[in-house]
Amino acid sequence: MRQPKIIDYFLLTILSLIWASAFFNIKIATYSFGPVTIAFLRVFFGAIPVLLLCYFKNIKVEAFSKDWHWFAIIGFINLVAPFFLIAYGVNSVQSNLAAILMSTTPLSSTILGHFYTKNEKFNLTKTIGILIGFSGIIFLFSDNLLIDENNFTSALMILLGSTCYVIGGVLTLKISKKKNENVTGSILIWAIIILLPLTFFIEQPFETMPRTDSFVSVIYLGIVSTGIAWLLRFRILTTNGLIFQSQVSYLIPIFGTILGYIFLEELITTKVLVSLIAVCIGIYFVKKGGNTKTI
Repeated sequence: MRQPKIIDYFLLTILSLIWASAFFNIKIATYSFGPVTIAFLRVFFGAIPVLLLCYFKNIKVEAFSKDWHWFAIIGFINLVAPFFLIAYGVNSVQSNLAAILMSTTPLSSTILGHFYTKNEKFNLTKTIGILIGFSGIIFLFSDNLLIDENNFTSALMILLGSTCYVIGGVLTLKISKKKNENVTGSILIWAIIILLPLTFFIEQPFETMPRTDSFVSVIYLGIVSTGIAWLLRFRILTTNGLIFQSQVSYLIPIFGTILGYIFLEELITTKVLVSLIAVCIGIYFVKKGGNTKTI
């Protein structure tokens, strides 16, 4: 790993913007598509750049190998479930709230890591970070201007989607010796297989004409926010390492809030800002706690 250069910080910022932009694009996609269709189109278009990379790099995609069941399970938990839950939730809440709620992933992963890994145990600093971060989320739920009895469940669905990402990450350790391109391509294939019949059976999306902005958004979500973003993430990981790449956790909720305001004129309340700051501080303590002794 090399010391980060200006180009590395630039790419990190681009990756943060791409992932943050997913939230307002999901909101636009919900104008014409249901959550199952959004999830399907996202994995379908997202698979294109990943599988093309595997083809040109001559990387074997083992979606139907003896480990197919792991790829299918991870594809469901890490792609199908969260993509559906987030789209379902964003239909009723502002996209900037989704960006903040989804930023709890590092906090949730720390909790699960304590119980399911050998070298990710709690320590005082991590515990403080988790408490601060989730306190910010609880405070966000008290914002009656943005979250009320009509969309409270939708906000919880987004949090559940965040947890699915974490569980999927833990399960991926079962096949961690395989190439990242192979794993990603394989789970995308299985996500498509799972979602294709569900899309036609539940929502019949092709019976109606979607809005142009919604159609552009789902293509963007797939190719850019899923496919290209993953390739960019892999480039940063191999060049600068996990610690450097993990800094996107701070930037995504910030950019997500700004982009929601710019493109959708979403309301930014005082409680949103306080929650955003609390989550970022919580993530900071969790990251810092990775270098201290466990309790």
